This record gives sequence, structure tokens and C-alpha cells, in this order.
Amino acid sequence: MRNPEEELLAAEIAQDLLTIGAVKLQINPPFTWASGLKAPIYCDNRLIISYPKVRQKVIEAMVKIIETRFPQTELIAGTATAGIPHAAFLAQALNLPMIYVRSSQKDHGMENRIEGLLQEGKRVLMIEDLISTGGSVIQAADAVSYQGAQVIGVLSIFNYLLETGKQNFAQQRYPLFSLTDYQILIQEAVKLPEFKNQEETLRNWYLSPKDWSQNNPIQ
Repeated sequence: MRNPEEELLAAEIAQDLLTIGAVKLQINPPFTWASGLKAPIYCDNRLIISYPKVRQKVIEAMVKIIETRFPQTELIAGTATAGIPHAAFLAQALNLPMIYVRSSQKDHGMENRIEGLLQEGKRVLMIEDLISTGGSVIQAADAVSYQGAQVIGVLSIFNYLLETGKQNFAQQRYPLFSLTDYQILIQEAVKLPEFKNQEETLRNWYLSPKDWSQNNPIQ
């Protein structure tokens, strides 16, 4: 649960993501994800790096969360590829060392999966741009843990709040905190003229993405 200050930050960041187009909402036709799932939302937080004011707000929000929820952080870890720039900005703001985790081990050179210096016993915070199923960041966290470090949590910018993601994190030992999420985003989106009559449709997707996908084929 977020505290009141975190709730305010979540709403502000959701507004910013909508404003810069990092999050796009589109019901007819819906977006098609790589999995084949139809959805009224598509999130591309890579766009944040092109907007300095939004980028700075996101990093400042992350710093506040770390100060209150993950104060023991000793090392920042970015997940490939979209989490890497945000991890770099954050590590610079905190004056902390950083590593990043590849999606798979290199097949040449040193054959690294983890780039940067990872010391055994270090308390590591994983940085991800968004959470859908959570599979990629959980695998990255497992790789860091396997090398002897202590993953103390995962911090993401956005969370789709999909049931699969909730279940995957419930089975892990990695606490998860997201700056903003789908519910907050819809709360802010329906204040806009183009979405004010779409709240029920947008919330129905969150409640049952597969059913929504089947009932909303591309027109």
C-alpha cells in the first residue's frame, strides 16, 4: 500500500506518462501485445529518457521510495534493456555503484550475463521500467542472487497489475514497489475528455485481460 505522498506521486507520474505518450490508450482498435493478447493500453517507458523534466521527476520519486522503503540499498541493478537507463540515472543521483543484467549470457568474450562489478553480499535493488508478468526481472534478480548478492527488492516505474504478475511475485522473496500502475493511470485518464466515457471498458480489461481480448477483436 502506498502512503498519501506516494499516492500523489503515483497520480502525477501517471499524468506525465500519458502526456508524453509513454502510455497510450486505444480501445478500437486495441493494441496487440507480443503474446497475442489484445489490450487497450501500450506502455513504452523508453520515451521517458527523451523528456528531461519527466525523467527527473521519475528519478526523484525513485530516490524518495528508496529512502523510505529500501534504505539499505548498496547497489543499483538495471534489467536489459529498458531498465538500464533509469538505473543509470538513479545510481548517479544516489552516488551508488550500478550493474546491469543481460536477458541471457553472452556467447563470446567473458560470457557475462551481469555487467559491472557485483560483490558478494551487496544489497541490490533491481530497477525495471514496467511489470507485466514479472518474469524477466525475477530471472534477472535470480541471476544476481546466484552470484552471492542480496536482492532486497524490485522498483519499477509502471505496473500493469496483471494477475500473472501478482502470482509470480507472491511466489518470490523479492518485495515489489511500482511508482504508478494501471489503476492509477485509469483514474487519471478518465479525467481527460477522450476517455471520460471509457472507464468501464478500461477497468474491464484489468479485471479479465483474456476475456477482454477475446471480446474485443481488431475491427
